[in-house]
Amino acid sequence: MPNIAEKLSLKEKIGYAVGDTASNLYFQIVMSFIPIFYTDVFGLPAAAMSVMFLVTRLWDAVNDPIMGMIADRTNTRWGKYRPYLLWVSLPFVIVSVLTFITPEFQETGKIIYAYLTYTLMMMFYTAVNVPYSALMGVMTASNVERTKLSSFRFVAAFAGQLTVQSTILYMVKYFGKGDDATGWQWAVAALGGLAFALFLVVFFTTKERVYPPKEQKADFKQDLKDLFLNKAWIIIGLATVFQLIFIVMRSSSVTYYVKYYIGEQNISLFGSEHQLSIEFLTTVFFTSGSVAGIIGAMLTNRFVKNIDKRIIYGGFLVTSSLMGAAYYIMPVENLFLIYSVNIVLTFFFGIVSVLQWAMYTDTADFGEWKFGRRATGLIMAASLFTLKLGLTLGGALVGWVLATFSFQPNVDQTPDAMEGILLMISIFPAIFGVIGGALMYWYPLTNKKLLEIEAELTARRVKSSEAT
Repeated sequence: MPNIAEKLSLKEKIGYAVGDTASNLYFQIVMSFIPIFYTDVFGLPAAAMSVMFLVTRLWDAVNDPIMGMIADRTNTRWGKYRPYLLWVSLPFVIVSVLTFITPEFQETGKIIYAYLTYTLMMMFYTAVNVPYSALMGVMTASNVERTKLSSFRFVAAFAGQLTVQSTILYMVKYFGKGDDATGWQWAVAALGGLAFALFLVVFFTTKERVYPPKEQKADFKQDLKDLFLNKAWIIIGLATVFQLIFIVMRSSSVTYYVKYYIGEQNISLFGSEHQLSIEFLTTVFFTSGSVAGIIGAMLTNRFVKNIDKRIIYGGFLVTSSLMGAAYYIMPVENLFLIYSVNIVLTFFFGIVSVLQWAMYTDTADFGEWKFGRRATGLIMAASLFTLKLGLTLGGALVGWVLATFSFQPNVDQTPDAMEGILLMISIFPAIFGVIGGALMYWYPLTNKKLLEIEAELTARRVKSSEAT
């Protein structure tokens, strides 16, 4: 019997991790930049954008469990999950570029085009990322190794985030030469080419080792029943919804906050005046946070070595949320304070992001231990469902807040609109983040319990192998 709890090589850890770099080249565009692309470049009214996000992302979220069940029932010489990285990544990139084309349609035509292309893009994202996420749960049976793998994954994820946040506005400016619509098309195409190459790296460098019990029969109803009786998954799933609403609202608000609230700034440096552009201020805000998130992801194992994951996850999510709420009272002229708090906030949130996916793979072990059945694809697909639900609600709330406070693109904002932007980056998302962190009080998997589960599952697999 192969050692399914073996330590993963550095090559395989890096090879798997770069898949999240690829995913985040698009996820960060969708989370941080697509709202301002749709309102300020594409020309969608904020209210129409809000409804579109709600409708299309709810439909997209429903696809996740379906894709998980399809992947769980896939059997090829490459495994269950790896093949989708080969089959779907190129169509995903092509559709993503089409999403950022701005056609010369009337408002109704633009809305229809946005609905169609955005829905297709997110469906292909699901078809790649559900198998990719499930792959982490079957590369090794060791929960310690999976936590390490999750750290590698999220260092790479933050690298993707950093790449987007530090280059996207400059790429739009470079490719567009004054035409932002053209600039967005080519910027997304360039990032898409890189994403495609990285997905292929994952396919060629990873291996699946953990499979369902040999006696397990495919049973859709039983898999769903097991999922909704899995208390650990229910708690982390609910927490993820609130976590994503927090980060999506906050990230989507940054572009509006800098452009309309902070604006261009003049600073005195070495005896001369320097003007800081909106592109520069936005890029520095995002990139400094991304670097802090990478450092947090790299240090995650040090935090969880002696402290339960649930305590670190809950505590750091609440801390990040309260720090975000402080933006409501920060003076706009104090850039040092604004940027410093963001750096510390994203450091803590980087650790939260690592633990989120490590905890999901733990719930797959918990489900197999409790019910005698393993459905890694469904577990991770349902987990992406909760992530997409948070993304959906967070994105819809951004559009709703902008519309409620009478936001109008590319003009000086009214006091009401400015208040809405300020609330959107501070108080509103913080409420959801605090709720998500508080839910960890009921999460049942301590480090001690996980070691017990791992030992018992290993014994079961050895016994099953010897029996055959």
